[in-house]
Amino acid sequence: MCGISGLFDLQGTRLFDAALMARINDVQAHRGPDEADVHLEPGVALGHRRLSVIDLSMGQQPLFSEDRSVVIVFNGEVYNFQTLRQELEALGHRFRTRSDTEVILQAWLAWGEACVHRLRGMFAFAIWDRRQQTLFMARDRLGVKPLHYAVLADGTLVFGSELKVITAHPRFVRTIDPRAVEDYFSLGYVPDPRSIYRDAQKLPAGHTLTWRRGQPKAPTPQCYWDVQFTLDNPIAEADAQAELLARVKESVKLRMIADVPLGAFLSGGVDSSAVVAAMAGHAGQPVRTCAIGFDDPQFNESEFAQMVADRHRTDHRLEIVGSDDFDLIDRLAHLYDEPFADSSAIPTYRVCQMARKHVTVALSGDGGDEAMGGYRRYRMHLAEESARQSLPLGLRQMVFNPLGRLYPKMDWAPRFMRAKTTFQALAMDAAQAYHHSMSRLRADARSRLYSDGFKRALGGYQSQELFQAHASRAGTDDPLALIQYIDFKTWLVGDINTKVDRASMAHSLEVREPLMDHELVQWLATLPSRHKIHGGEGKHVFKKAFEPLLPHDVLYRPKMGFSVPLARWLRGPLAQRMQQAVLSDRMLDSGLFDAAELHRWVKAHQQGLADHADGLWMLMMFDAFLRLQERAVQDHP
Repeated sequence: MCGISGLFDLQGTRLFDAALMARINDVQAHRGPDEADVHLEPGVALGHRRLSVIDLSMGQQPLFSEDRSVVIVFNGEVYNFQTLRQELEALGHRFRTRSDTEVILQAWLAWGEACVHRLRGMFAFAIWDRRQQTLFMARDRLGVKPLHYAVLADGTLVFGSELKVITAHPRFVRTIDPRAVEDYFSLGYVPDPRSIYRDAQKLPAGHTLTWRRGQPKAPTPQCYWDVQFTLDNPIAEADAQAELLARVKESVKLRMIADVPLGAFLSGGVDSSAVVAAMAGHAGQPVRTCAIGFDDPQFNESEFAQMVADRHRTDHRLEIVGSDDFDLIDRLAHLYDEPFADSSAIPTYRVCQMARKHVTVALSGDGGDEAMGGYRRYRMHLAEESARQSLPLGLRQMVFNPLGRLYPKMDWAPRFMRAKTTFQALAMDAAQAYHHSMSRLRADARSRLYSDGFKRALGGYQSQELFQAHASRAGTDDPLALIQYIDFKTWLVGDINTKVDRASMAHSLEVREPLMDHELVQWLATLPSRHKIHGGEGKHVFKKAFEPLLPHDVLYRPKMGFSVPLARWLRGPLAQRMQQAVLSDRMLDSGLFDAAELHRWVKAHQQGLADHADGLWMLMMFDAFLRLQERAVQDHP
């Protein structure tokens, strides 16, 4: 696991400044503390920060072909590299290292851009081929590893694992993209391919990008893989359970290859517990498991993690975190480089910090809910979709739009009385309704929050357009598959993978996600949706498959989630800090917000008249981002 960076002259062969290249490479030193190196030649500069995991003595990067005409920088792991190496050796390719990096390089020499189809793993890499005057960039299919890039006004391409590589370049202009702000205040993160900056982008998951020197305009990212929800697998349920168990075990086994200490996160939830159970079946010694608990029982799952640890006799480590563990706000803003409002980034940061004391590589259960229908919101969406399909859209809009406007917003009331959101969703199409349910701030709240000037800057853009665009490419109208597809394109990449990548890399910890293996994900996409949600139970076939290996209480208890007590924080120990952030001069002078609405939200939440916890947390994290911006301008005017 590493950090990569680079510069490329799109038109000529300028020699880049070595000190500048070293500086932008070192801003992500936390991603690779073991080694650092850069390569410069006319028109090209490549940098690498290394966290040694495989081939500790010989896997240095940038890595060159035998004749030094091709060079690669790579972040991630290719789990089938040993099989690919054998295939390439049979074709006459010679290897000097045992690393998966060299396997990618030789795969490029053998198959060119098609090499990505052979790779099974998580990766972001760039290959400079001097013979073809081509820079080739690629990102893994599920977007586990990040890759950012920008083209500067002087024709320089700058790219890196983290956005801070881009912003470290003195010629990059930090102009905020209004559409990214709208996406953020809707979803709590900036979804691919946008970044918070107008002139920087993220390479989408499952895409490549080929830059050729002298080409007249910037290339368009090319999709090389997309999940296909065919739902046409005729397999019987018992056979599906057996095959799923075998596939998960195989995916886990592939991810246990390492030359450094390896373990797993164990939250006590279904997915991480299943991964640990599969690891225990392959390990010759007790699996190292790491968990954190909270001193607030409402958020503490540690007893369930202990059940799994006892069942599989793991070497289990537990640390208890205080429920008022909120001192990471500024640290998180620095890690994520752009506004990021998933408050579970705090416990994620802590569990990575704790795990790194014991292991260098940790397996996680991320991706299971998206692939197997585990979220409660999926079941709610299916219930709403059943109602939507029973009435024409025009009639639904006629009936439910007025109800959605008139029904009061009752955050304080029992859940069954909070019908406003449901009424609003019933007047929408499926993609729009799912966006509505996923929005941290609904469209009406965002409209009140934004200033008139910012609304004009948006030019009518609304974040729901992103969901509708993905829905149009989903290739399915199955209600569950459609929203799973949208989650694969938005939530999984933009929130979950981003959160885990930055939190783990902050501690130089490599996290591997066996439930995001693309072969497993694609096989699951062939299963009919009834295998995923059945009798009101999410992840039905997955839970049945793991019944022999996991306690019943772990499999079938209500999903808790990895969350923190935001509302209480913002009325208690964080109240003053929240008020200072939300009503700071930075926020009020930004031109983005209606000042009166900011004051109303702060007052109403602190007096207990409304629950604005999500919105206020997003505003706090946005203020933290603006504060970083201010500091950067002061340091480099």
